[in-house]
Amino acid sequence: MGGACYHCGLPVPAQTEFLVDIDGAPRRMCCGGCQAVAQAIVANGLIDYYRQRDALPENPRESMPKALQEAGLFDHPAVQKDFVQAVGEHEREISLILEGITCAACIWLNEQHLARQPGVSAVSINYATRRARVRWDERHIKLSGILAAIAAIGYRAHPYDPLRSEEMAEKERRVALWRLFVAGFGMMQVMMYAFPVYWANDGDMTPDIEQLMRWASLILTLPVILYSAAPFFRNAWRDIRFARLGMDVPVALGVGSAFVASCWATLTASGAVYFDSVTMFLFLLLGGRYFEMMARQKATRGIELLARALPTFAARLRSFPELASEKIAVAELRVGDIVLVLPGEAVPADGVIVQGVSSVDESVITGESAAVIKQCGDALIGGSINVGSPLVARVEKVGSDTRLAMIQRLVERAAAEKPHLMEMADAIAARFIIALLLLAVASAAAWYLIEPQRALWIFVAVLVVSCPCALSLATPAALAVATGAMARLGVMVTRGHAIEGLARADHFVFDKTGTLTLGRPTLVDTLTLGRLQPEAILTLAATLEQGSGHPIARALRDAAGAAKLALAEDLRAITGEGIEACVDSQRVRIGTPRFAGGLHNAPLPDEALRWSAAGGSVVAVADSHGWLGLLRFRDSLRPEATALLEALRTMNVRLTILSGDTPAAVAEVATELNVRDARGGQSPEDKHAYITELQTRGEVVAMIGDGVNDAPVLAQAQVSVAMGGGTDLARQQADIVLLSENLLQLAAGVQLARQTLRIVRQNLVWACVYNLAAIPLAMLGIVTPWMAGIGMSASSLLVVLNALRLQNPAKPTKPSAALTSKGT
Repeated sequence: MGGACYHCGLPVPAQTEFLVDIDGAPRRMCCGGCQAVAQAIVANGLIDYYRQRDALPENPRESMPKALQEAGLFDHPAVQKDFVQAVGEHEREISLILEGITCAACIWLNEQHLARQPGVSAVSINYATRRARVRWDERHIKLSGILAAIAAIGYRAHPYDPLRSEEMAEKERRVALWRLFVAGFGMMQVMMYAFPVYWANDGDMTPDIEQLMRWASLILTLPVILYSAAPFFRNAWRDIRFARLGMDVPVALGVGSAFVASCWATLTASGAVYFDSVTMFLFLLLGGRYFEMMARQKATRGIELLARALPTFAARLRSFPELASEKIAVAELRVGDIVLVLPGEAVPADGVIVQGVSSVDESVITGESAAVIKQCGDALIGGSINVGSPLVARVEKVGSDTRLAMIQRLVERAAAEKPHLMEMADAIAARFIIALLLLAVASAAAWYLIEPQRALWIFVAVLVVSCPCALSLATPAALAVATGAMARLGVMVTRGHAIEGLARADHFVFDKTGTLTLGRPTLVDTLTLGRLQPEAILTLAATLEQGSGHPIARALRDAAGAAKLALAEDLRAITGEGIEACVDSQRVRIGTPRFAGGLHNAPLPDEALRWSAAGGSVVAVADSHGWLGLLRFRDSLRPEATALLEALRTMNVRLTILSGDTPAAVAEVATELNVRDARGGQSPEDKHAYITELQTRGEVVAMIGDGVNDAPVLAQAQVSVAMGGGTDLARQQADIVLLSENLLQLAAGVQLARQTLRIVRQNLVWACVYNLAAIPLAMLGIVTPWMAGIGMSASSLLVVLNALRLQNPAKPTKPSAALTSKGT
């Protein structure tokens, strides 16, 4: 039995038995999720779904009938397994796509409404991507209850899916274009009838002809009001129902007032009509929002590409080394599977090459445009593209354990957090709308006493000319574009405040090993201090370090080669110090001389002190009887380390090297890099205290590290950067991750962050200056409604276009010789 899943149409993996009895016959399913859905369809009496459908769904997410969604099938664990994460015993988290978001007020309404639901502990929505992160306690509320709560306030939510996201974006573009077309067509036709009335002299047009023109304008304006303007009225009514004054409220109030007054003037054949102004304003406003939407989607497209980097299917080899393969869903891959990756195909999961040599394009993940040569034994990153010859790889990580999945989680975390600047702008915009309505009413009342026939249009102009949208878009538009641009550089932003923090940082603190150096030390010398020969010391050291992931531990194991290692019992690792264990009934320590000497409290011999001062990283081995030996390692500087520090000096920041390595080794690197402030022999507590001291002096600290012992310091700094090849803990703790480990990309990231902050300030200043200038002019009757429409649309569009300048970040400038000669 093979073929396709009866429910969703995907291939049924071999040796699976997911059966459901449908119409008296057993039907095969591809997974437990489809089996659960199909059983629920049958149990709920909805079997006609299978009888009446004429095609399989394009997307498995759509293979669930609407009636079943309403029945709460999303609460089934088998259905949730692909998009719900467990973050505690009863706490769950999901990423949702929201439909119907039009402005920052929509974000506020959804966040406030969901936060008030019982059991919801956290909710955050990103305006640029329309994605929401919701965390809830399943004992108090179900996922179906969360989706129903969103639907109750007029929005639609779906579990995040890359294909669904692209479909929604395409639908949003299509609908927006149709609304813009109807408004533009109506505006042109109404202007044809309004033009003769404006230009006719007294007596040139009879009253009945003028009345006919009005009725024709009214009929042509109706589709614009009922279709093109419908979202403004619908959103405004929703906001009023929930006691929230969103940005569509002044627009709906202004347009509605003008249209109703014009209809009354037409019905009574008295007064003036301004159907042309209404249609023109709506056309201009919709045009501005359309271009804003296109710019927003373009800005977030780079981030969405990450989610689509993995292929849907993989070619799994049945019996390697034979190359006969079977096509299976990537979701069905397991650790240890052997897969074939042909040229032009994406790598389906993280793995190791077991056969073949090829070039691999990792630009989607690392930002490096040049393809990387890969051969047998090299690691492959899921989502990278094979551009050379066929490769055979063994799968090492699948699903949520892959590097790409980790990147997606960190990117989603960044998108879900709001920087201080954005929160401040949202708070100002909310108060601005209330003040605007009061000013509009006051202006109308004053003009009613001065010149009643102008009161309505000045009321409309004041409502329309203001632009709280520009105020609310100023920060999120710039941050969304900057995040995408940094991702293309290989600088992944994982926290909402990271860009702002990186831009403000004035003191950069670097770890040494694995950050400024390659993190691949080699053993260069051994000094015996006791009864053991160098080979025995090396074997004992490798025994103690056999379970460690530290770069020096790997170097020791490589140096020991095929030597037989003893069993290390009662092992205890001290972060930043070393390892203690019992080997052959003897307590032994390896690590810093200070730590290793703690077993016997004997000082290092003078010979050892001179040997240690010669440079390099020194590791000591000792037991309870005394010193056994010293091992010296050397690590090469990263090729771009010097250029990075030179580039940072041109940005007027202070530099420090903070390392747990010996002072001599740190001083050697500091001299080579021309850094004056370098501190060696630092424990994690020492590093934490030093960062805290800098912060108490008012400095904004950026910490760059890669190891487990760097995690507490990364958490303490205002902004932290982890190397992509560092430990999982460091990457999870950091605000920014350098995916390609090219340090020069950090310099480019700092320049881009500073440019982002400048553009945010420019946007905020522009939004404030525009509103402070435009509102008084509208209150004085100088600005007409159609002019106000142009101003409002142009203001929002200008903010977005200014943010789009960040899409092509400048490369790091090359420091001059004069600057590079100065130490820091």
